Amino acid sequence: MALAAAIFDLDGTLVDNLPFHVQAWVAMSRALGVETPAERFERDFNGWRNEEIFPALLGRPVPAEELARLSEQKESHYRALYAPHLTPLRGARELLVRLRDAGVRLAVASAGPRPNRAFVLDGLQLRPFFSQVIGAEDVTRGKPAPDLFLAAARALGVDPAACVVFEDAVHGIHAARAAGMFAVGVATLTPADILRDAGAHWVTSDFASLPADVEELLFSGR
Repeated sequence: MALAAAIFDLDGTLVDNLPFHVQAWVAMSRALGVETPAERFERDFNGWRNEEIFPALLGRPVPAEELARLSEQKESHYRALYAPHLTPLRGARELLVRLRDAGVRLAVASAGPRPNRAFVLDGLQLRPFFSQVIGAEDVTRGKPAPDLFLAAARALGVDPAACVVFEDAVHGIHAARAAGMFAVGVATLTPADILRDAGAHWVTSDFASLPADVEELLFSGR
């Protein structure tokens, strides 16, 4: 029986932009006097919200005003770095067209700040495909908690068990599984075997050719 909805993470999933985020984080960390290797941002913080990353990075609570200032500094640097390279992951637009035409309900669920979501969704003209865009401001807990994906399912009006999540990060795979959803790992930055070990039901490198079981779940009988 075909699934009712597909929920997409944004960074590292709809776009292969995580190296630019990592570059911006390393620069931000250095500016704060905290030398942090790129691997920590790739491995430990991928999928976290800024309000979770900055306290972990600095080893102390970060007041709201300081958090807002630091976040804008980091995110504006990321957008400047990535803007010349902004492009959807291979096959993404074509898959979204197929899903829309098949009547699959579509949502984005991303911990990324609102300006970053607008930068990608509007910059690539992808927003019309999605009836719902759920962000960190809509939940109290970020990934690996299931809150973002459960909020997306509620907004779409579908049962979590009828959803498939496309997600590039280990924390996101954990969140999808905790939400009771099918999880497709997108191996852009995180290796496929690590995504499988995290619980991904299937793994793909892009959207140009999905695993046969995923194709069947999404399009069978439509």
